[in-house]
Amino acid sequence: MSSRRIITGLDIGTTKICTIIAEVTSDEDFEIIGIGFSPSKGLKKGVVVDIDKASNAIRESINKAQIMAGIEVKSAFIGIAGSHISSINNHGVVAVSGDEKEITENDIDRVMEAAQIISLPSEEEIIHVIPREFIVDGHKGIKDPLGMSGVRLEVETHIVKGSSTSIQNLVKSVIRAGIEVNDIVLEPLASSKSVLTEDEKELGVILVDIGGGTTDIVVFHEGSIVATYVLPVGGNHVTHDIAIGLRTPISEAEKLKIHYGTTLNPVNNEEDNDRNNYIEVLSASGENKREIPRRMLTNVIEPRTTEMYEMINRQIYSAGPKDLTPAGVVLTGGASLLDGSAQLAEGVFDLPVRLGKPDYVYGLSDVIDDPLYKNKDGKIPKAIFSTVIGLIEYGMENEPNEIKGKNEKEITESFFNKIKSWFQDFF
Repeated sequence: MSSRRIITGLDIGTTKICTIIAEVTSDEDFEIIGIGFSPSKGLKKGVVVDIDKASNAIRESINKAQIMAGIEVKSAFIGIAGSHISSINNHGVVAVSGDEKEITENDIDRVMEAAQIISLPSEEEIIHVIPREFIVDGHKGIKDPLGMSGVRLEVETHIVKGSSTSIQNLVKSVIRAGIEVNDIVLEPLASSKSVLTEDEKELGVILVDIGGGTTDIVVFHEGSIVATYVLPVGGNHVTHDIAIGLRTPISEAEKLKIHYGTTLNPVNNEEDNDRNNYIEVLSASGENKREIPRRMLTNVIEPRTTEMYEMINRQIYSAGPKDLTPAGVVLTGGASLLDGSAQLAEGVFDLPVRLGKPDYVYGLSDVIDDPLYKNKDGKIPKAIFSTVIGLIEYGMENEPNEIKGKNEKEITESFFNKIKSWFQDFF
């Protein structure tokens, strides 16, 4: 064990918790040796509301992954999202110091600090400040001004902020599950590492990661992040509508959505005459089953999904003209997997849409004996691994672990200060 490089990623979502244990290979790639799922408990819209329930669910997911891997892990890289995350763009400017008027690291640090001077409520913290571009004496589009000559240095930044209490409660839940926290990563940015190409980021692309309780959006242009959003809608809203519309338990509604859900409504009702297009639905009491046309399920799913995409589209418009993102939209996350989802999204967004999934999840995902997360083909869809695979990639880039074993307050403070360095990868 001591000679093996083991990295663990932990995606703590509203609907499910996914743990992946990976071993770094000699060619600096990685091999997945353990995967564990558990139903998420104690979270609402990505935020911990019951620490004991959350820690028990986390422990269950980690234990499953450890059994498959045949090893015990001590620490993990954790994803963070939730409705408490928000962002703004801000500008900073300083005079270049020194007699030679050559821009130094000190000048860059000062202008980044100037960009962070914003009014914040007492319960919020700046999570990180991502530089979009530097401006030297009015010349824009500079990625690295170090060593350049100039009198005036400016920076355009993207600032992500969140609730310090929510971050601390997430860390506490993981520690109570018996796992130390290596680092914390904003989940949509982790997903972008595993499903977006560098060409897409440079050209301009929008990542839409649809989870159970929230939808995370990241907008890239010219290789830099220009906007991030977290919307309080996700796949659970579709599930709840199915439960109400078909008068069936929530658990049964989720199964119906995964196995039979589609956004593509038939042109007419002739398919109702085909018994293959009927599905069994459990009654709300859980005692009886009845058969209904599959079309009735689609009649519930399609309008709710359209409404969700229209909400996302409004956020995309607020980020700027769509011609800034000619690479279009990449959908990922478990709730993006409904049949016809990409076609429906293209009609709403008026942009090309593709489904994004990591290329690194091989045979292990096919042997997980958990029907709740399997599609109608009996396999675990790769798109639900987008965030956790991104956490593994982040972990590979950020060894050795610098905060392992620290307490909750130290972990949170280290996160606020240390996470900034990773975002240099995005421009």
